[in-house]
Amino acid sequence: MVLLGAWQGGSEAAGAELFRRYYAPVLRFYRSKVGPQAPDLVQRCFLGCLEARMRIREGGNFRSFLFGVARNVLLMHFRGNRRDREHLDFTERTAEDLGASPVSLLAREREAQLLLQALRSIPLEYQIVLELYYWEGLNSREIADMDASPESTIRTRLRRAKERLEKRMEELAASPQLARETTSNLEGWARRLRDQLDGP
Repeated sequence: MVLLGAWQGGSEAAGAELFRRYYAPVLRFYRSKVGPQAPDLVQRCFLGCLEARMRIREGGNFRSFLFGVARNVLLMHFRGNRRDREHLDFTERTAEDLGASPVSLLAREREAQLLLQALRSIPLEYQIVLELYYWEGLNSREIADMDASPESTIRTRLRRAKERLEKRMEELAASPQLARETTSNLEGWARRLRDQLDGP
C-alpha cells in the first residue's frame, strides 16, 4: 500500500490521509461497544497505530493492523481498574457484563435494535469478529492476521458467533416473527445497523 509506505517513511500527509479514511470505521467499532466513550478510544487507537507503525511488515494489511490495535485498546479499556482484570475472559464476558454504556438509541428499526442488543449480549470476542466480518468486510484470513490466530480458528469462531447471535436474537425478540425476519436477512440488517451507527 503506497500510503502506508509513505507514512512509514515519515510523510505526515500520508498518515493524515490514512486516519481520515479509517476514522469512521474505527469510531463505529467503538460506538457499538462503549457508546459515548468511543471518541476517546479512537484517539487512543490512532496514537497506538502511530507508535507502532514501523512494526507493520512490508506488504502487510493495514486494516488488519488497525483493527488489531483497536481491539487491544478496547480490551485494555474494559480491563481498566478492575480488580479481576487479569482474569477477564472476553470469550465469556459480554459488553453488557463489562458495564458498557447503552447504545440502543443508535438503532432505529426494531430489527436493528434487536441485532444491536443481541450483539452486545454475546461474548465480546464473538461480537468483535462478527462486526469485523459483516461491517468492515474483513475475511477470516484478515481477521486471523489481526490477532495472530490460525485462520481455521477464526472460521470456527465466526460460525460459533453467528450461532450464538441467532440464539440470542430468538431469546430477546418480542416475537418469533421478528427474530426470523432479522435472522433471515442478517447481512442486510447488519449493513443497516452499521449505517445507523455512522450517524450523528
